[in-house]
Amino acid sequence: MPLGKQLLYQAVCLFIALTVLYPVAWIVGMSINGRNEYRPRDIIPPIEYMSLEAYGRVLTEPTANPVSFLELARNSLMLSTGVALAAMLFGVSAAYVLSRFEFQGRRILMMAFIGVLMLPSIATIAPLFVLLNRISFSLRNSLFGVGLAMTSTALPFAIWNLKGYLDTIPKDLSDAALIDGANFNQTFIHIILPLARPALVVTFFLSFLTGWTEFALSWQFLTNPKNFTLAMSLWNMTGQFSGDTPWSVFAAMSLMVSLPVAIIYLAFQRQLVSGLTLGATK
Repeated sequence: MPLGKQLLYQAVCLFIALTVLYPVAWIVGMSINGRNEYRPRDIIPPIEYMSLEAYGRVLTEPTANPVSFLELARNSLMLSTGVALAAMLFGVSAAYVLSRFEFQGRRILMMAFIGVLMLPSIATIAPLFVLLNRISFSLRNSLFGVGLAMTSTALPFAIWNLKGYLDTIPKDLSDAALIDGANFNQTFIHIILPLARPALVVTFFLSFLTGWTEFALSWQFLTNPKNFTLAMSLWNMTGQFSGDTPWSVFAAMSLMVSLPVAIIYLAFQRQLVSGLTLGATK
């Protein structure tokens, strides 16, 4: 490759990297800014104003409610993990049926899933609220009820994502297992699931991310501060005006909320990349 093209490509990559890293560097600088001011141009505050007080406040008193950071993290972890597991397990079962079997109404059912995917999550708040409230007020005002509502929005995507991947697995493998004496359940557990591991990891991660960052449903459903999540508490820090927001605490909590997701991504990076690419072509 000519030297001029190499320099051009490197310059473009450097520009993209700086564009991506600038917001991260800015929010890190804001989190250690003891002046608690909103200054987009000041990426790194002066040394005399640097402080870790915001992180200490997040750990000791993240909100005005009597709820600790560990309790908020536990609620977020329970909610996002439950939603991810439910979406993955029910999604792969439905995707296997849609991918391997022909039955009446199959195409209509698949189009119905697409219709649900086209709806924004905010459009389903009212019917989900009424439905769960009619079943039980305690169910609606609980993490389990919120988890059911989130699963209903995450499941259509999980089904379509997993179906696209299962379509790439040759049906000859399933037929060979059936000839050897395995039934449909054994074929699904011992043949399909191990091959679909990358897609399962991707589905779990994206569903986990949805539950970890979602706050619209939680704000409408939950009233007990003991059930609040990290995303709810972070959103609650934003004031009506710029001066009402504790920017250093807001930035510090934003980084701490993002840390578990970054760790999970780094831990399963290889499976995530393979799951996102292998299902793209047949």
